[in-house]
Amino acid sequence: MALSAPLDVVALSLLPAVLWGFTPVIEKRALSDGGTPLQASLVVVLADSTIYLAAIALLEPSPFRGISVETLAVFALAGATGTALGRIAIFAGNQRVGASISSAVLSARPLFATALAVGFIGEPLSAPTAVGIAVLVLGLGVLAVAKGGDIEGWQPQDLLVPLAAAAAFAVGNVARRYGLQLGDASALEAVAINELAALVALAAFLAATGRRDVLQKPPRTYVVFAASGTITAVALLSMFTALAHPQGRVAVVDPLVATAPLFTIAFSAIWLRDLERVTKGVLAGVLLVVLGAGLVTGGPTVLDAVS
Repeated sequence: MALSAPLDVVALSLLPAVLWGFTPVIEKRALSDGGTPLQASLVVVLADSTIYLAAIALLEPSPFRGISVETLAVFALAGATGTALGRIAIFAGNQRVGASISSAVLSARPLFATALAVGFIGEPLSAPTAVGIAVLVLGLGVLAVAKGGDIEGWQPQDLLVPLAAAAAFAVGNVARRYGLQLGDASALEAVAINELAALVALAAFLAATGRRDVLQKPPRTYVVFAASGTITAVALLSMFTALAHPQGRVAVVDPLVATAPLFTIAFSAIWLRDLERVTKGVLAGVLLVVLGAGLVTGGPTVLDAVS
């Protein structure tokens, strides 16, 4: 099996890495200015859902026609659980431990995806995957003692918040891959269903709990979160397109997307100096997490290619 990937797949996979490396930085700034994780989740999903619906109206001649109930249910479930819950958790993690740390911990999602595949589907655990898990866990341990991230300080147990986001996104990613393999929804239709389901879930939660405070935050924070939603729309569509490409193997796409924390570190060092510390320990932990995630998702393919 060839290890090379078409240039367009590489570009489509690296674009979300850069964009998702940048969004935690501006989100951290907005959270420090009075924004909240629930507000951020709602505004981001509302912004990108609007963009996807507009794009579908312009680009799809017969949107959602021919999509099976199974496909619709899969993407709706992924949005309502993986996206809605994952977004709240990752914003809360950003607020607690900082953009650089939470972005790195989020890259641990292949760990949970592998656990799901081994535990529920019965997939074998390859040697590269096992090594990748060990490296990834080591990276998380280094991050826990790195004394970086949010400048006000945090406790190791606070890492459980972005870890919960990683688990939620992992469940969503597994569901989305299955849905794309069904073949009756385009990447644009799939991501639109996903985000609309997340929006409905978040709106239902707000209605049930009466959380009207999300409408009473500083105006600037809404602008920042809306910008983040716009960037997320581009990034998510790019990733979906890469996965839907005939040669868009998960073993290629996921490791490239998982490099986002490296970009977050660079952006944090430039724009969050008053809010976060990017220490050598943070850099070492991020490198280990990214390497571990790459081994978990791409290691088996490499082993098959050289064997």
